[in-house]
Amino acid sequence: MNQSLAIERLSALDQQGRYVFAYQDIAKVFPEDSTRTLKAGLNRLVKQGFLIRAIKGIYVFALSQQKGKDTLELIAKTMRRGEYNYLSLESALSEYGVISQIPIDRLTVMTTGRKGEYATPFGTIEFTHTKRPISQIIDSIHSIGRPLRLATKETAWRDLKRVGRNTHLVDEQVVYED
Repeated sequence: MNQSLAIERLSALDQQGRYVFAYQDIAKVFPEDSTRTLKAGLNRLVKQGFLIRAIKGIYVFALSQQKGKDTLELIAKTMRRGEYNYLSLESALSEYGVISQIPIDRLTVMTTGRKGEYATPFGTIEFTHTKRPISQIIDSIHSIGRPLRLATKETAWRDLKRVGRNTHLVDEQVVYED
């Protein structure tokens, strides 16, 4: 993988709004590279500061003009492709102004996949598993023009109680007003 070619291709993707990549995505960007060459090239790009390894197998283009507040959500979405994920719990309740604390570098995500907590250079992503069927989930979330969908206020409150989280910071009056 040639450094200047890599930056050229990644910059072109950045102009299209893509700057977070799974390893498989990068392999498609450089189809001419063997697995060994690709891994060596990725390691060089990380060492030289052109790519940031968010977690194992997920990379962020460091020269991106698009990086911003949605980067952590894009990393979460890239990590869990093929699963149903949405912002809920403290992240959603904070957006609605229902809890007084604002999680700045933490994202709480409900997922149909397995639970887990992942520290990245951009913040921590916490996945909490839900057993709810997708048909119920779809009715209780909405698109907000960001990478992940957002639970309704009531759904985020219900999720918080269902998973046994601390509820003392929640202003219940705000949850039920509209």
